Amino acid sequence: MFTGIIENLGRVANLKSDQGNLHVTIESELASELKIDQSVAHNGVCLTVVSISENTYTVTAIQETLNKTNLGSLKTDDLVNLERAMLLGDRLDGHIVQGHVDQTATCIDIKETSGSWLFTFEYNQDLNNITIEKGSITVNGTSLTVVNSKRNQFSVAIIPYTFEHTNFKYFKIGDAVNLEFDVLGKYVKRLLEFDIK
Repeated sequence: MFTGIIENLGRVANLKSDQGNLHVTIESELASELKIDQSVAHNGVCLTVVSISENTYTVTAIQETLNKTNLGSLKTDDLVNLERAMLLGDRLDGHIVQGHVDQTATCIDIKETSGSWLFTFEYNQDLNNITIEKGSITVNGTSLTVVNSKRNQFSVAIIPYTFEHTNFKYFKIGDAVNLEFDVLGKYVKRLLEFDIK
């Protein structure tokens, strides 16, 4: 379980394909604090630490994860948003994030607006995911509030701190991002799909 509050940017140090899986080695100052078997969110994708060295650690993404996320397009030296699993008893500063990406979206617009940035994303509506204005959304693991919600697109406003401390500052129009829709909204939507008598 995560909160969507990014702790650190990690650099992709190495990528190795193995029978459909992708082993991703990340260089990060968090490496020395990790243990094998711990969960870390990478651009919002929960992955298990399988090995650790002095300033790097390695996680493995299986084919299903690569199919549903933007991790398959990672390149060496790319920067990824990192968050360790939340501790019980801590403040929940973002929102409840599972680290299970629902689908990807494409960045279709970036506007600088008086000291902040407005990013607009478009996603495939055939997967029946929804956003609501003032609701929560996770973009590349970052907990954000939705503005300008439409059927297959939404915008988020990024404050300077978030812009500087996440990989948002490297986004370009056309880039793919990972989305995790609000878990509470997903449960409500699913309940409404049942014919309750």
